Amino acid sequence: MAKKTPEINSSSTADIAFLLLCYFLMTTTMGSHTGLSRRLPPMPDPNQKAQDQKVNRRNIIIVKINSQDRLMAGTEAIDVSQLKERTKIFLTNPTDDPNLPDKEIKNIEGLGNRPVSKGVISLQNDRGTSYQAYIAVQNELVKAVNELRDEAAMREFGRKFAALDEDRQGIIKELVPQLISEAEPKDVGKRRR
Repeated sequence: MAKKTPEINSSSTADIAFLLLCYFLMTTTMGSHTGLSRRLPPMPDPNQKAQDQKVNRRNIIIVKINSQDRLMAGTEAIDVSQLKERTKIFLTNPTDDPNLPDKEIKNIEGLGNRPVSKGVISLQNDRGTSYQAYIAVQNELVKAVNELRDEAAMREFGRKFAALDEDRQGIIKELVPQLISEAEPKDVGKRRR
C-alpha cells in the first residue's frame, strides 16, 4: 500500500497574497511626470487696445527646428549640443558686440544698478518636428538660463541659485530673466497651391 503524502494547507494563501499586494501598493511611489514650466502672459484686458511693441532685431535670436529636426540659431545651422553655449553668449554679450542684445541698467532691489540683457529667444518649430527634438532644444535653452542664474547667484551671494531663499532667487530672476517666446508651429512641409 502506497503511503499518502500530506497536503499543504493553502487556505490562507489568498489572504497572504492580498496582504502583500496591499503592502506593495502602499509603499511604492509612482513617478509623476512634470511638464515644461512656462509662465504664460496674463490675459489682456478686453477693453485695452492692442499696441505694437517694437523689439530691436539685435535683441532677438530666432531658434528654428524644421520637420527633419535640423536646428537653426539665427542664420547658422547648429547642433543641439552647441545651443546652450550659443544662447549663453547671446544673452550675456560679453564683448558688447553691436549684433548681440543691448543691456539695460536696472535698479534691482538688494543689488543696486546692474546691467540686464534685453535678449529674447524666439523658438519656432515645424508641425513635423519630433517631440524628442523639441524637448532637447527646450532643455538646452533652459540649461543656458539656469547656468547664467547659477553664475550670477555665485557672483552676488556666493551660492548656487537653488540654494538661495525665495527673495534672493527673485533678485537673480530679475538680473537674469528667462525670456523664451514660442511661436505657433508652422506646417513648412505642406505646399500651398
